Amino acid sequence: MPCYFFNAHIDGDIIPDQGGMELRDVIQALEVGRDTVQAMMQDPTNQVTLLSATLVVTNDAGEVVGEFPFADAFKLLPRPAQNER
Repeated sequence: MPCYFFNAHIDGDIIPDQGGMELRDVIQALEVGRDTVQAMMQDPTNQVTLLSATLVVTNDAGEVVGEFPFADAFKLLPRPAQNER
């Protein structure tokens, strides 16, 4: 199985994924990247720090296969119903 890496780019710094993750294919890697960003942005303590960050997904050759700006997680999160506000 191919290996994919999930590297965080925060304020000009790169936090590399040293181990990577063996996944079925690039589609699964993109799903994991999206889900990771959404999960991390659920925690309010992460939101300010990660708002300008991006999760960059690369394959084992170092090629970028996807990028997920953490700010986009707000677009992906379900909105509360009108009567829940």
